Amino acid sequence: MRLALLLLALLALAGCEKTPTGRSQLALVPDTLMAKLGADTFGQLRERQPVAGDASLNRRVQCVAGAVVAAARRHYPGEAMPEAWEVVVFDDPSPNAFALPGGKIGVNAGLLEVAQTPAQLAAVIGHEVGHVLADHGNERLTQQLGIKAVLLVVGLFSEGEVGQESLLQALGIGARLGIALPFSRTHEEEADLMGLEIMAEAGFDPRESVTLWRNMANVGGGQPPEFLSTHPAHESRIEALQGHLEAARRLGRDAAPTPCG
Repeated sequence: MRLALLLLALLALAGCEKTPTGRSQLALVPDTLMAKLGADTFGQLRERQPVAGDASLNRRVQCVAGAVVAAARRHYPGEAMPEAWEVVVFDDPSPNAFALPGGKIGVNAGLLEVAQTPAQLAAVIGHEVGHVLADHGNERLTQQLGIKAVLLVVGLFSEGEVGQESLLQALGIGARLGIALPFSRTHEEEADLMGLEIMAEAGFDPRESVTLWRNMANVGGGQPPEFLSTHPAHESRIEALQGHLEAARRLGRDAAPTPCG
């Protein structure tokens, strides 16, 4: 009985949480555990995936990621953020990137074939940082595990008992490490708009986000109908971004010029 009351109290408290955009969310896993999961997953990636050796490519990604993280901190000053972020470019031809709790960012070298300008790269990294700031991994883990996520909070389950594959999927990483999985459509749309504002705050032209997704559409070829996919269809995604471009451009007018080109 006492446990049931405790779980209900935790659920009630969690129901009061808001994402940076004001959306209510249920995210029950402690931040310290989410950061540990992010660090552990990133460590596995570094062990299994070769790191890109191209110095100029690494400088470009580090510059853009640094500008995006600094802008996210300015734009969302009330949100908890890691003090330091580790950014690694993986020698992988697939056009993917991801960010993990605890301040970890991974970018595949193949993304630079699609994100052809610093601003387009900023759109991707801003989107991924938006997932972390909005605690989407925590929310998805809570949804996937249900009561087990609550029991994680009260210490009645250990991390290992919830299943490694479930943890990876919640963080947006496939069972084969390095494959980025889509979050829910709600999460993707929220991260898109957060990323748009973050890149504008960082001094990048937010219009380049639309160009990026047109590039993605050209590379990705046909997609299944939108109602069959958690990922927004490219055209729907572009339409939503276009609807927020003017506000993002106003936000960027006062931004300092980015040093990343």
